[in-house]
Amino acid sequence: MTAEAEASPRIKIGSGFAVSKMSEGRILALAAVAAPADSDDPVDVAVREALEIQRPDLITPPADPADIDPATPERRYTVARCRSFPLKDNAEPADVVIMRGNLEDVLAKVKTSRKDRSLLHRNADFVTVRDWRPLAVATALVDPKTDEVGEFRMQGFIDVGLEGISRGITNPGAADWVRVQIWSLSLRFQHWINVAMIFTLSCTGYFIMNPFFGPEATGVDSSGFLMGWIRLIHFSAAALWVVLGLTRVVSAFVARDPHLRWTEWWPLKKKRDVKNLVGVVQHYALIKEEGPLYMAHNPLQQLTYGALYCACGLQMISGFALFGLYHQNNIIWQLAALPAHWFGIATIRLFHTGMMFALWMFVVMHVYLAVRADSMERHGGISSMINGSVWLRRGSKPEDGPEVG
Repeated sequence: MTAEAEASPRIKIGSGFAVSKMSEGRILALAAVAAPADSDDPVDVAVREALEIQRPDLITPPADPADIDPATPERRYTVARCRSFPLKDNAEPADVVIMRGNLEDVLAKVKTSRKDRSLLHRNADFVTVRDWRPLAVATALVDPKTDEVGEFRMQGFIDVGLEGISRGITNPGAADWVRVQIWSLSLRFQHWINVAMIFTLSCTGYFIMNPFFGPEATGVDSSGFLMGWIRLIHFSAAALWVVLGLTRVVSAFVARDPHLRWTEWWPLKKKRDVKNLVGVVQHYALIKEEGPLYMAHNPLQQLTYGALYCACGLQMISGFALFGLYHQNNIIWQLAALPAHWFGIATIRLFHTGMMFALWMFVVMHVYLAVRADSMERHGGISSMINGSVWLRRGSKPEDGPEVG
């Protein structure tokens, strides 16, 4: 190796992103297989080295040079045929054609849903600003009888960068347990601000309903303005809570994490989802020792959080209906107060108070189930709301994500 080569930055491989059920390890293996065995291209060398470290069980012979159509300046992706690749554990190796290269060029040749395309772009933008580059991988099965190549399916990408330059993403490693990043920083921030706002609104709202200390409780005249301050805190927290709710709604449509999208609020999309919901309920009821494995929220949690979002929205509407009664000379507050006019002030007050207690019942159950799940499953679910990640065994197959590792 020359001194110039030694001084040049070294290519390194980070983690990646999968839009299918295929694990990042298998996507890495596909990228390695698609390179000629004698290639000294820095990316090919780095991919092969990363595969040896991370998934030595998936090392397969590279594609025959005659089966490789290399990339060109006009077509920035390689097409290679691997005649024996294990697409799944415990399954017969299959002939597969691999398309590997620039994300936009690969996407132009692959049919993907709008959701998957959006997620790919957002995750690619996330790694690009950290000086990584996405190396896209798509596959097509070869019919063993007719030898015809089927439709290409996007699998995802792996992160390629330069040592000392690319930031923020690390290799997953080769241990039996894999640390899987689930929750984004924005969601964790929203979670804890939401906790603070619900606590503040509940405490101040209860005092407004039933003053239990100060001059309002004793009936003694005072020159203080305690109730005024309590109401100010309550209304300020309510305004911040509404802003927080709006940011969550926006993130449900633009988040790069598929687990944060609005489609996750209703999990019962197919028959298997209903079966898994029953399995989760049986696990929580201690009827079954183990329930279906989910990386993020299981079907029962998704239904619960979907209902929770609706409940919080109704609580905001009822709160503004009561607040708007004090400003009936303004068209905006007249519209906000319509529910109070329709159902009566007493009914809206009762609903608003009842929802407060319902939210606290949810908080108690939420904490209990989080502690219970963490103690039984040992996956770090509680700490995930701090560091954003959980621990899963390599090779495990979650219902809501690709094979781990």
